[in-house]
Amino acid sequence: MNKTLRALQQRKAQAVQAMRVLADAAAERDMTPEETTEFDRLSAQVQGLNTQIQREEALLEAERDVGVVIPDNARIEVEDNRLADPTRGFATFGSFAQAVRGASMPGSRNVDQRLMIGAAAPATFGNEAGGQDGGFLVPPQFSTEIFTLSLEEDALLPRTDSNPIGGNSMVFPKDETTPWGTDGVRAYWQAEASVATATKPKLGVSTMRLHKLMALVPITDELLDDATALAAYLPGLTARSIRWKTDEAILFGAANGQPQGVFQSKALVVVAKETGQATKTLLPANIINMVTRLPAGSFGRSFWLMNPDVLPSLDQMALGNYPIYMPVGGGVGGMQVSPYGMLKGRPIFTSEHASAFSSQSDVSLLDLSYYRSITSRGGMQTATSMHLYFDADATAFRTTFRVDGAPKLENPITPPKSTTTRSPFVTLAAR
Repeated sequence: MNKTLRALQQRKAQAVQAMRVLADAAAERDMTPEETTEFDRLSAQVQGLNTQIQREEALLEAERDVGVVIPDNARIEVEDNRLADPTRGFATFGSFAQAVRGASMPGSRNVDQRLMIGAAAPATFGNEAGGQDGGFLVPPQFSTEIFTLSLEEDALLPRTDSNPIGGNSMVFPKDETTPWGTDGVRAYWQAEASVATATKPKLGVSTMRLHKLMALVPITDELLDDATALAAYLPGLTARSIRWKTDEAILFGAANGQPQGVFQSKALVVVAKETGQATKTLLPANIINMVTRLPAGSFGRSFWLMNPDVLPSLDQMALGNYPIYMPVGGGVGGMQVSPYGMLKGRPIFTSEHASAFSSQSDVSLLDLSYYRSITSRGGMQTATSMHLYFDADATAFRTTFRVDGAPKLENPITPPKSTTTRSPFVTLAAR
């Protein structure tokens, strides 16, 4: 198939799949205005792609009719170009998974040759002697699709300072000196003809090492028989698991075999409750005090992360006659950065990762540009085994993702003219 035509069909398939996700999410309710807008945009994209596909097909047919003149002294060489194909010749992830299943069956001698191409070649493939150890790497295109899905739905990883790396670790320079401090690079007013005051950087290093995150998904043989259903089911399920674990580690990771979370960092600032504040409450003073603890420049990049149970308390948020909470539809022209509205001018994102209402870290104000993450440049890898769930008539697909992360700051910032420390990671104490 022509490369251009295949790319157009792939884009169409991705757009249709996104439309299906929106339609399924609103199966028992009306679509929100944002969902309707996105669905209409995707529909228009599909119509445009249909036109492009028809045009490309007509052009290919016309080119075939033209004919090719080959000189007598010409030399024709033929090579397998599937190595350059990011899908390794598979139409969908479902067809790839079915090929993996067929190769993993006990006694199988008819392995799909596309599984043997480049990055899709197996380390060992399933057979009677060692099927539980077998596995095939996912083709690059499908790996990218799973990784892309894992970054959707308000995932935290894209908000960090992310660095793809080719090895197992990376060393970053670290300098926590401030312009008003007493060490590091400093500037001095200089009198005429006087000797300059020399300074030098005060640099340390921060070493980060990739940790392995694994998603193990058992798939029934009935689902494996349906390539279309499998293509829609498995990547999304795998990405959801990876997204949850990655976000949890960015917030609460203990740094022992996983990333260090912002709430486990010494740089975290915990804003105390107000004197006499009752439990299960959120006061305007809490919000104001949290905003003041952000360092200069962080406010425009920050966002609120809170437990969904906190939302009812926001409706009473006001300073005198002026609301500090702008609910959905209350912005200029009804447009909002967040579906949950704005609080003190910054978007609100709810998450089940946030602590229970009235516990510490049920409401947080974060600027994750101060959080550094590294991921494997090689993307994700998948393998399969039919032995793990043999008694359940299911095949296990295992996907691994390697990641690490840590705050750039080791401690809160002490400003030059105040004793109140500041941090890009601010959370509210228990009430």
